[in-house]
Amino acid sequence: MPEQMNVEVAHRLSEREKAAREKHRWEEVIEILEVLLLAAAAIATAWSGYQAAKGDGQQSVLYSDASVDRVQANTAATLGQQRLAADGAMFSAWLQARAANNPRLQAVLVRRFSPEYRTAFAAWLDTEPFTNPDAPPGPGYLPEYRNPQMEQATKLNEEAATLEEAGTEARHTAEEYVRATVLFALVLFLVAVGQRFRLRGVRIATIAVAFGLFAYGLYDIVTLPRI
Repeated sequence: MPEQMNVEVAHRLSEREKAAREKHRWEEVIEILEVLLLAAAAIATAWSGYQAAKGDGQQSVLYSDASVDRVQANTAATLGQQRLAADGAMFSAWLQARAANNPRLQAVLVRRFSPEYRTAFAAWLDTEPFTNPDAPPGPGYLPEYRNPQMEQATKLNEEAATLEEAGTEARHTAEEYVRATVLFALVLFLVAVGQRFRLRGVRIATIAVAFGLFAYGLYDIVTLPRI
């Protein structure tokens, strides 16, 4: 009898040790997964935060460049309008000189036209404006007339619009990286909370949810453009 009891006790102890080893094994597996997930989430969080900060910085630079272009465009537009006004005043004086039959003054005024306006003036005369009712009212209405300052203003405004659009896109991308950072922070929180549980089902469920959020956030930062 004593020998049989010893065998039973030994068998029970062996089963308990086996169960303890199995329990310890799954805990080790979970802990390894948690450590890996924590490391990956920490790296992803740092990367997302870095990209978000770069996006904000890029937006500021692009908006600043756009503002400079807008100021230069306004300056060029003002100069272009002044140039057109000066040419228009000369043209009005030319019309008065023509009405007064003063060819010498007409020639002087034509020489004072800007080169672009003088080219358009010649094209305007070719339309026979004093006999042709369909002729343009002045050289400034012809396609031959060019105003370099006004063209520069148009180009600068287009560049500013492009820069502003790029800045808005950079801001949107930065916001997407911020969202990914929040997801990774939530992953870190779930893993930290899950480590406090000893129930296998609860712990596995927690890390599964954390893995799901991490995979979603990782997909986000992989598909987002680099800044």
